Amino acid sequence: MVGGSRIRQIGWALVLGVCFALLLALTFKVNAVKSDVRLAERKIIAAKQAKLMLETEFETRASQQQLSDWNAVEFGYSAPRADQYLESERQLAALGTPRGIDAPAPVRVALNRPVPQKDGLFADWIDEGDDDAAATGPKRRELAAATAKGLAERLASPTVSMVAVAEASQ
Repeated sequence: MVGGSRIRQIGWALVLGVCFALLLALTFKVNAVKSDVRLAERKIIAAKQAKLMLETEFETRASQQQLSDWNAVEFGYSAPRADQYLESERQLAALGTPRGIDAPAPVRVALNRPVPQKDGLFADWIDEGDDDAAATGPKRRELAAATAKGLAERLASPTVSMVAVAEASQ
């Protein structure tokens, strides 16, 4: 009796092992089918988006005649003509006109640097660095004044400099 029950136990273990192997294979098969379904759903969504884009493109192209009519009648737009294109920088520079007598002065921009505080936490360190700045300060002021003067002269006559740039580029 002991021998028969031992064979029965081994038989049940084998049947259980086969069932577990079949369950594992079935699980892998189900996951593979789920993956295929998800891939098909993604393709369907992509096809719907492509269809929507093509429908929009078709409607847009179908209404181009209407847009053209609106541009001509309502807004007065038209396609550029050949005589509206410029052939060189000289023609572009010739379109500029000098500033009129009653025109406002040009806007000038200045650099606003904060003044260092002498009574701060690092005041003793700032004082030590000021000796080098004081030595080169007059040179910097002279260079800034010369640059500002040259800039003011260039801004005062913009058409002359534009024509000079246009002539130099050809």
